[in-house]
Amino acid sequence: MFAAAMLAVATTMALALARALLGPTVYDRILALNVFGTKTVLFIAVAGFLFGRPEFLDIGLVYALINFIGTVAVLKLMHYGELGWIDGAGEHDDL
Repeated sequence: MFAAAMLAVATTMALALARALLGPTVYDRILALNVFGTKTVLFIAVAGFLFGRPEFLDIGLVYALINFIGTVAVLKLMHYGELGWIDGAGEHDDL
């Protein structure tokens, strides 16, 4: 049962990776990479249950946090062109 779940998650990971490579816009590619990261967390969790290693869930949670922070950082970079403040006052010009 868990092996079939791993195969299904691996298939959806491959499809998300294909979308990331072939996406028409940069935002489609970022979304596909975010989906790939989410599926990786699911893959790690299922692998932990399949191999009897529940500590894999901790690894999956850390990976989920890194995936979320990375996605937000890339979206901020694409929107503003940099990760720091735009002006010296600590606020963005369009806020």
